[in-house]
Amino acid sequence: MESLSFQYPTWYLLLCTLLGLAYALTLYFRDKTFVEQWPNLHKVLGVLRFLAVTLLAILLLQPLLKSLITDTKKPVVVLAQDLSESVGTVLKDAALETYKQQWEALKSDLAKKYEVEEYSFGSEVRQGANFEMTDKISNLSAVMQEVSDLYGNQNLGAVVLATDGIYNEGSNPLYVSSKLNAPVYAVALGDTVQKKDLILKRVFHNKIAYLGDKFSVQMDVAARNCGGSSTNITISKIDGSNVRNLQSIPLAIDKNDYFTTKEIILEANESGVQRYRVSVAPVQGEATTANNAKEFFVDVLDARQKLLIVANAPHPDISALKQTLEVNKNYQITIAYINDLKVNVADFDFVVLHNLPSNKNDASAILNTLNSRKIPRMFIVGSQTNLARFNQVQPLLSIVGDQRNTNDVQGIFNPNFNLFTIDENLRNSLPTFNPLTAPFGDFQLRGDAQVLLYQRIGRVDTKYPLLLFGEENGVKIAVLAAEGLWRWRLFDYLQHQNHDIFSELIGKNFQYTTIKSDKRRFRISLSKNIFNENEPVILDAELYNESYELVNEPDVSMTIKNSEGKDFNYTFNKTTNAYTLNAGVFPVGSYRIHGSVNYNGQALTFDGQFSVQPIQLELYETTADHAMLRRLSQEFGGQVFYQNQLAQLGQTLLEKDIKPVIYSSSRTRSVINLKWIFFLLLGLLSLEWFLRRYFGAY
Repeated sequence: MESLSFQYPTWYLLLCTLLGLAYALTLYFRDKTFVEQWPNLHKVLGVLRFLAVTLLAILLLQPLLKSLITDTKKPVVVLAQDLSESVGTVLKDAALETYKQQWEALKSDLAKKYEVEEYSFGSEVRQGANFEMTDKISNLSAVMQEVSDLYGNQNLGAVVLATDGIYNEGSNPLYVSSKLNAPVYAVALGDTVQKKDLILKRVFHNKIAYLGDKFSVQMDVAARNCGGSSTNITISKIDGSNVRNLQSIPLAIDKNDYFTTKEIILEANESGVQRYRVSVAPVQGEATTANNAKEFFVDVLDARQKLLIVANAPHPDISALKQTLEVNKNYQITIAYINDLKVNVADFDFVVLHNLPSNKNDASAILNTLNSRKIPRMFIVGSQTNLARFNQVQPLLSIVGDQRNTNDVQGIFNPNFNLFTIDENLRNSLPTFNPLTAPFGDFQLRGDAQVLLYQRIGRVDTKYPLLLFGEENGVKIAVLAAEGLWRWRLFDYLQHQNHDIFSELIGKNFQYTTIKSDKRRFRISLSKNIFNENEPVILDAELYNESYELVNEPDVSMTIKNSEGKDFNYTFNKTTNAYTLNAGVFPVGSYRIHGSVNYNGQALTFDGQFSVQPIQLELYETTADHAMLRRLSQEFGGQVFYQNQLAQLGQTLLEKDIKPVIYSSSRTRSVINLKWIFFLLLGLLSLEWFLRRYFGAY
């Protein structure tokens, strides 16, 4: 429906008409030009001019054309199908084909009255349903929330939820945050009969363990209708195709509704991502054995560091350090003496030089190895240290003095130290500890050294460094300018009956100096080491030039190899200044990666590994929960139907009195923008011109 309106009073139309009439009369009322050719021609020309001028004058009033548009929208019915594995275990083969035909018939019937939208859900909500019941997860609340978000403000007539009522992710659908404003009709699938079944429900374990440590594995085992049976819980380690049993626990099931928790302690004796399997031996007559086993992965980190203490001669400080450090299982401590050195210094991650270089041995061979391999180190200065040589081999501290004289010094903390944090108890207690023995002389800081402890001589607080840290060419160096650490350890035990304060000081010292910086110019990082079987493996790569600036000019290639030796080759995609790769989804198992890039004639490589673990949530609960579906339908004012009642469901929905919604909108347009107005004016003026020209005017 269209209507015309004006922005000025309508009586202005009379003025427009008078204007057109006056214009036409002025031109043609007394005009005798065409009397001989056609006596009435001047009347025709007058009418044409009258119409053209009147129409132009009316357009100057800016008339508006209003249109009222109506649209009738059918009510929406959402059909949501559960595609999880728990539904597929019951609905399959001929029963599935029959169900699919009934589902299509339901859609066709409802489309006569409603606008039908079809969704499927499981691990995610998506449009359409292919009836491949392979999703590893059931999330009922997600589909309820999705429908509410998409159709909450529309004319939603009903929601049909076809599921077995089992959910193992998300919240209870009864308590979704956004309530639907439409009834929910449940199509109850699955089997509610509790069969004889032994279920390994959950396995709790460490995701990360350190090499040499022990970790706990807890298993929840449930049994239904298995009273009087006996079984075994076995935990195995899987390495490729090799399966090795580690431990086994006998289990006696004394009642039909049975549940127990068992614990096994395992040792992390091999680094890398380790694959384990927990299995429960099946009992006779069990309905399914698919939920009797579960695999899990533990990332065993080899964080051990090899520490070498090299001394000029036996000293109680060495024992104090060894006893303190060996408590940390990540440290492997070796003690050696400079005159009987039977170890390869290059094999160690950190070296302590006690009273070295000395007056009898300048330790040149050790220091050359440390410098060439860039191994961090710590110097402990004592009465046997050659101070002149000491000043040459490290860049942090210069000591000028007479070794025949010493000072008894205590440690006071530098309040401006910021390389690591200091516990308040340690900060308050250490200055009261027995003094150490430091050389008498002048102490001068060099380079960018940071002092943790200054020397307190008697009651005088000095600015002479006692314990300090620094770096040279990227190598961390620590200096303790005194000997006698064993006194601090004994005094700590005397005062507190433990070594906690001394251990914290030494531990913080070694933790800082042994941390390694990643100086690799090419590296590949994974978002995680253990992926679920339904999530893609995403990797990122970084390439640095000689100045450690990110570059990504060359292509980066990568090979992923599975446990059977099959290779999968990829090329990374380039980002702004790095690389990324979505390798896709992989089957369950262990994989190794090998990345390579050629940059400025250098072949750079990176090796790593990851594992893919199975999702077995759908196997642990196979008994349909129709009671929950009944509560859900009652909550939202619907009903429950069974899988053979889809036709009845369709009839029920068609009989419901759900009115369509009529949407109306108005559109306003200026008449001057109508093309036919232009052509009408053009026709009137052109016809007038043509007649005048044809009959001899102009």
